[in-house]
Amino acid sequence: MNLRYIPPVEAERLRQLPTRDIALLLLKHLAGTPGYLQYTGTMMSARQAFQDEPDTNTLVERLSDAWCWLEAHALLTREPSQSEAFRRVSRDGMDLVNDPQGITRFEARERLSGPLHPALEGTVRTNFHLGDYETACFAAMKAVEVAVRDASGLDNSLVGVPLMRAAFQPYRNGKGGPLADAGAEGGEQEAASALFAGAMGAFKNPSSHRTVDFDDPIEAAEIIQFADLLLRQVERAKRRQAAAAV
Repeated sequence: MNLRYIPPVEAERLRQLPTRDIALLLLKHLAGTPGYLQYTGTMMSARQAFQDEPDTNTLVERLSDAWCWLEAHALLTREPSQSEAFRRVSRDGMDLVNDPQGITRFEARERLSGPLHPALEGTVRTNFHLGDYETACFAAMKAVEVAVRDASGLDNSLVGVPLMRAAFQPYRNGKGGPLADAGAEGGEQEAASALFAGAMGAFKNPSSHRTVDFDDPIEAAEIIQFADLLLRQVERAKRRQAAAAV
């Protein structure tokens, strides 16, 4: 009796897709495989399945790349009850496979995989990972508001859009907001003021006044990234202030 080997991922997809997409297809296959997983066994079975293909070695190499991608992203992990050779699909991996929004949530987390401004690393990142996107986005923009007030020294009575307009008021006749860049062209100063005011009006104020449904984790991640950029702009303004005071 001849054994028929089923490839974990179809040959044509291995030829055409990038490593990430191949890895997600491989993950679905591995999640449905009973028992513990072994790299060597999976690659040997794949080689058998692709033995009649003209590019067998290349196909197995692409599959190997995908396996390593899964391990690098903690979607495939060691099985602690077995020897080093055995693997299992991690909890995050199973969530990705079983949740219809799993890939979207994974991609959103990937956007925030790098370091954020220290003001965002606590409450913001924690709430984001818990799936409370509204709180995470509000806290991110609140951190921007607090940073602008502290750096500008403006009164606590100013909040949101008015605070941003006052802090980044463009220079005219030698006078401007405490965080405005006096050395920048007038249009650039206007743009900076609009950038900060727009961020408050679009992403902080609505959450302050009513319930906002942040049902897209990728959009939430990008709002947090935007807050991270604004906080770094505030840091730059503080350095300008320090240099001018010398």
